Amino acid sequence: MDAEPDPRISFEASGTELDSAVQLYEEAYASAGFSATRTDRPFAYRFRVVGDDAMTLRSTRFDGRMQGELEVDDEFVATWTSDGGGRLRVGRQDVDLVPGAPRLFPNDRPFAFDLQDLRQNLVQFDRDYLEGVAAELHGTRRGSLVFDHTAIPAPADLRGWNEQVQRAAAAVFGPAPLTELALAETVRETAIAFLRTFPHEHRAPEIPLLAGAAGRVRQAVEFMHAFAHTPITTTDVAEHVGLSVRGLQQAFQRQVGVAPNALLRGIRLDRVHEELERASAAETTVASVAVRWGFAHLGRFSAAYAARFGQYPRDTLQQPRPVTRRP
Repeated sequence: MDAEPDPRISFEASGTELDSAVQLYEEAYASAGFSATRTDRPFAYRFRVVGDDAMTLRSTRFDGRMQGELEVDDEFVATWTSDGGGRLRVGRQDVDLVPGAPRLFPNDRPFAFDLQDLRQNLVQFDRDYLEGVAAELHGTRRGSLVFDHTAIPAPADLRGWNEQVQRAAAAVFGPAPLTELALAETVRETAIAFLRTFPHEHRAPEIPLLAGAAGRVRQAVEFMHAFAHTPITTTDVAEHVGLSVRGLQQAFQRQVGVAPNALLRGIRLDRVHEELERASAAETTVASVAVRWGFAHLGRFSAAYAARFGQYPRDTLQQPRPVTRRP
């Protein structure tokens, strides 16, 4: 009987050239504009990634100084150093990286970093995967996860996190064969530990069930709300509830008087509206939010947005935010 293929993906690179290091890290984090300079240490770097599409464990050795700007929209990353450190900056807010203290990368907002002479470890989760685990853990519908990257986890939670990371690293980095099922269980256990350790808000959307919606139409509406962030189409919705596309369209027309594709577009417009209401014009653009929710033609998007909300998206983004005063 043939052995099961190893489900892990892995990548490793090292060297002593500054330009090669910059190119490597820009490609690894899908960014540009990084810069590296030498410090008192002889320059060298090493970067290793092992895991799967849902989670990767990463380790970095960087004997030098690296600066740049990142924006991570589709993943959640916890990082800690065993040597060296630096600073993350979001707007005017700084977060220091010091050995032994896990921190989260700011999510959905660009942030600057300035790191030096690092021995760094990271755990990275795919956004869709972690939000799915969070929905199961909290017993709610799938929603957006919002982490406070400045929060310091409780000591007991950190002990549990460290123990789970050690178990995960032994399995993922270890030489022993690892089955797809064993890797999946390791990833899930680490995801649960991540959610229990780092303070977060789970924004499960309220699903306004249209008057008259029942049976498969109700299931279809719930499916649209749960997966509006993915490139689903009316065909996908119809297949999910076991109807033909025509059958789904007729059921929608009969029960709620709106076409399924129009409802899905409206849900996505609502999500854009929610993001723009929370966002800062200094850190977000209308275009980036619109494209993330599937609106590639910005002219038609702006017109549809204005028709639905009575203002253009740029006006929503630029409207004054209430000031929260500390006691």
